[in-house]
Amino acid sequence: MTSVGAAPGVAEIAERTRAFVRDVCLPAEQRFPGPELDRGLRAELQAAAREAGVFAPHVPVEFGGRGLDISGWSAVFEEAGYSLLGPQALNCAAPDEGNMHLLEIVATDEQKERYLRPLAAGDVRSCFAMTEPHPGAGSDPGALATSARRVDGGWVIDGEKRFISGADGAAFSICMARAQEGATMFLIDAENPGWQVGRPMQTTDTVFAGGHSEVAIRECRVSADAVLGEVGEGFGYAQVRLGPARLTHCMRWLGLARRALDIALDRAAQREVFGSRLEELGLAQGLIADSVIDIEASRSLIRWAAGVLDRGSHGRHETSVAKVFVAEAVWRIIDRSLQLTGGDGVTADLPLARFQNEVRSFRIYDGPSETHRWAIARRASRVRAGERETSPD
Repeated sequence: MTSVGAAPGVAEIAERTRAFVRDVCLPAEQRFPGPELDRGLRAELQAAAREAGVFAPHVPVEFGGRGLDISGWSAVFEEAGYSLLGPQALNCAAPDEGNMHLLEIVATDEQKERYLRPLAAGDVRSCFAMTEPHPGAGSDPGALATSARRVDGGWVIDGEKRFISGADGAAFSICMARAQEGATMFLIDAENPGWQVGRPMQTTDTVFAGGHSEVAIRECRVSADAVLGEVGEGFGYAQVRLGPARLTHCMRWLGLARRALDIALDRAAQREVFGSRLEELGLAQGLIADSVIDIEASRSLIRWAAGVLDRGSHGRHETSVAKVFVAEAVWRIIDRSLQLTGGDGVTADLPLARFQNEVRSFRIYDGPSETHRWAIARRASRVRAGERETSPD
């Protein structure tokens, strides 16, 4: 039990989040039919999350959060993900959550005050601009084509970006560009005339605030202090962000998969077919059991990878393994749940078809499953050849 006046621990925050999601977020889903989350509803939910004591669990205490480590995030984010609105309410949704973590680790004190503090408070949104049209950066970050050149007093950035989540309405971007010294991250304010948010891209998912947009970067002038971290170290900083970010996607979507199974279990307990309740039929029991196994295995992989990250490793191997398994397990769980609910599952009477649309792209973004499998196999071959004796990172 938490003592009087003591900060709540992970278990208590997770339980508070569970109650908050069920009492506040699930009823609010009726006001979020898609395709984009209303700003007023987002602000309303975040105010309720603050009142419930669950807002920004991942943010350092000095910036208004709960200061949990990544292992702590796993329990809380999973509970938040039980509703499509939970991560937005707690201000732990992508891409803002990953940007907060990156700014915390890499930004200067001045940059933290200017960018991290309002982002952590939910006063603004942000985006992360790395993906480009072919043949630019996508699954292969090394193909980065956006350029940055030095000029008097700063830099000029030129390039094209696409699938930039949250760009429409974001107050600023963390933008990756290639300088002479190598890949470099820049902070670009939305009002910069060289930052031009273009066509919104119609995708199967709708839960990202601001959607996904094309962005044109045209003679975009920024000052020298717009560099995030060191010039030429952008790919290294990308690992600081992307490892935890792909894992937090796993946490949130696992919560939604649990919700899908709960819906299917309710239906299986109520529906009678061929003289028996659906839950008593062997084929249905097989679908249920496989989903439970996928949930437990996913949770174990997430917590394993989170522990590695908390110990200071980049966790490339561990987060890749977790990302591939969880992304595909979540899809299987929701698909089985839809199958168990029969015809109703493919209608708007239940949310399962929407859940399928929301999670499908996770097998592509933050690295397609095939790219991660390629990296996992390469590491395994190197270990087999004796290049590394310890667990691959």
